[in-house]
Amino acid sequence: MTRPVVTVTRRLPAVVERELAAAFDARLNETDGPLSPECIGQALRESDALLCTVTDRVDQAMVEGGVRARIIANYGVGYNHIDVAAMRAAGIVVTNTPDVLTDATADCAIMLMLMVARRAGEGERELRAGGWSGWRPTHLVGRAVSGRTLGIVGMGRIGRAVARRAHAGLGMRVLYHSRTPLAPREAAALGAEARSLDALLAESDFVSLHTPATRQTRHLIDRRALALMRPGAYLINTARGDIVDEAALVEALAAGTIAGAALDVYEREPEVSAGLLGRDDVVLLPHLGSATDEARTAMGRRALANLTAWFRGEPPPDRVT
Repeated sequence: MTRPVVTVTRRLPAVVERELAAAFDARLNETDGPLSPECIGQALRESDALLCTVTDRVDQAMVEGGVRARIIANYGVGYNHIDVAAMRAAGIVVTNTPDVLTDATADCAIMLMLMVARRAGEGERELRAGGWSGWRPTHLVGRAVSGRTLGIVGMGRIGRAVARRAHAGLGMRVLYHSRTPLAPREAAALGAEARSLDALLAESDFVSLHTPATRQTRHLIDRRALALMRPGAYLINTARGDIVDEAALVEALAAGTIAGAALDVYEREPEVSAGLLGRDDVVLLPHLGSATDEARTAMGRRALANLTAWFRGEPPPDRVT
């Protein structure tokens, strides 16, 4: 019996690749380089399924004229890189991998918050460059995190996981802004108080972004929003890069409008604004939010489960369109 052909756009954890190869005729990307739009379009025409990642743009032009693929299994929670309306019109199902990267990303957000407030990036760069002359009372003095106010924008799974860590672990006051309010019992357990976005920005010492990337959230944090933040506040982004107007952020940092920023995602990945690269009040990570062995393996297996269900004629568990 002929096995379904599944094109995989990037290298995945070895155990996941083995499981994909056992279940399907898996066409792996041996170089791990990003596929061109032409190659992705060809894969849609010549494969039964595409397993893509958050860096692969899949748009309407790729499905014009008809394609063979009937399912796109996205390796990641966010799927704003896929034109889901165009895929739906072309008869293609799209799935994602929710739940399994929640803890890893929440841990990353807390790590970034601590790093920027305690100037950890500055300290490591100084030490590695041979510039550390020893302990002294005034050296690289940062700011306390415990007991401060954390504003969470987007109270989904990851936002709630960050709130738990901040409230229970760091004794932080938690404010949140979300389309869907928390149930009173859950809000009480998280120590979370609802606010309008403007009020949250004005009251928070740290603002952590956890909203999905949509037309409505593009540049949600713009010049106006940054101007509402406290001069001593920090912006944390582990969600999607284009939620923040990067040019406006550079301006706000240069003007001292906010104290700093810690970013894991960027507006034009993998490009990072030059105005961020040279600043000591900014912590920059290369999109590591879900980068634990456990999370990345679980993401791959979730994508595999969606593909397996589809080719068995069952509803994929994580269908988004």
